[in-house]
Amino acid sequence: MKIEVDEFLDETEKPIILDVRSPSEYEKGHIPNAISFPLFSDEERTVVGTIYKQKSPEMAMLQGLEFIGPKMANFVREAHKLTNKKPIHIHCWRGGKRSGSMAWLLDLSGLNVKVLNGGYKAYRKYCLEKIKQTPYRFVILAGLTGAGKTDILHELKAKGCQIIDLEGLANHKGSAFGAIGEEKQPSIEQFTNNVCHELMKLDPSKPIWVEGESRSIGRVFIFEEFWDMMQAAPRIEMEVEYETRINNLVKIYGDYPIDDLKISFGKIQKRIGPKAYKDAIAFLDDNDLKSATEIALYYYDKSYKYTKSKIYQTAPNIFFFESTNRNESLNSLSLFAEKLLNE
Repeated sequence: MKIEVDEFLDETEKPIILDVRSPSEYEKGHIPNAISFPLFSDEERTVVGTIYKQKSPEMAMLQGLEFIGPKMANFVREAHKLTNKKPIHIHCWRGGKRSGSMAWLLDLSGLNVKVLNGGYKAYRKYCLEKIKQTPYRFVILAGLTGAGKTDILHELKAKGCQIIDLEGLANHKGSAFGAIGEEKQPSIEQFTNNVCHELMKLDPSKPIWVEGESRSIGRVFIFEEFWDMMQAAPRIEMEVEYETRINNLVKIYGDYPIDDLKISFGKIQKRIGPKAYKDAIAFLDDNDLKSATEIALYYYDKSYKYTKSKIYQTAPNIFFFESTNRNESLNSLSLFAEKLLNE
């Protein structure tokens, strides 16, 4: 039985999603929460594809059956372990032979199986078009490095506000130091999938708070549709005292290995200059994290002010909140959120 993408996303009884593409296809990008359940290994898929192109579809099918045959019983056993009496949704790249073959086998074994019509390709197209057509109401939370924007974002969420944590989804804090303490970043394609997945769970009629970011966050990029909405959204500029920002950064990075911090300073060595870089390394060797942070912050403040001057030329509305402590900032922002919610 086929299921369309919109029905697939609206399922009230959450199914088990099996992605029967090869492991490398899954790694490049997959539907969030889908389980890799490959019909072919990467090597097997290459062999079948080569035979299909160089010889014939019939010979490719026979070779595929040679690969699949010994694994059929194990597919059934593993699927029954995973299902826990839940329905199963299966997909491949375009909802073709791979997903159809697996669905036939698991249906024959007594499982409740549906195939995503159009496969992963249809899912991607649907999500991007849906987001492009939906008038989401973004509010950008911006400010200098160390202002505590990510923490404020999550405290707003705890108060019932809607947020998209781009840095959390990217596994990166957004600077040369951003990879420290984080897991491996997703692919650019998977990052887009993750953002779409979170965004489509939110109510577009209510404000959605997003931290101000560069287009790139580490090695991933914010996709065009989302970026355009960010550029058109009102901005909240957090104005936090310098010493508070220094202390925030020391608290965030102070427990990480000194060698990791040195590597990150190496990434901005040319931008801060040889003397500043040498001084920063010396401060780290002396365990003087505050002085090393001041060197990094001088560079990032200068960079942000340049970027901000360009943003101000296009941002529709800019609001400022000045505070000496995060609680005051949070209360002010919460009031602003309530105002937007009631407009």
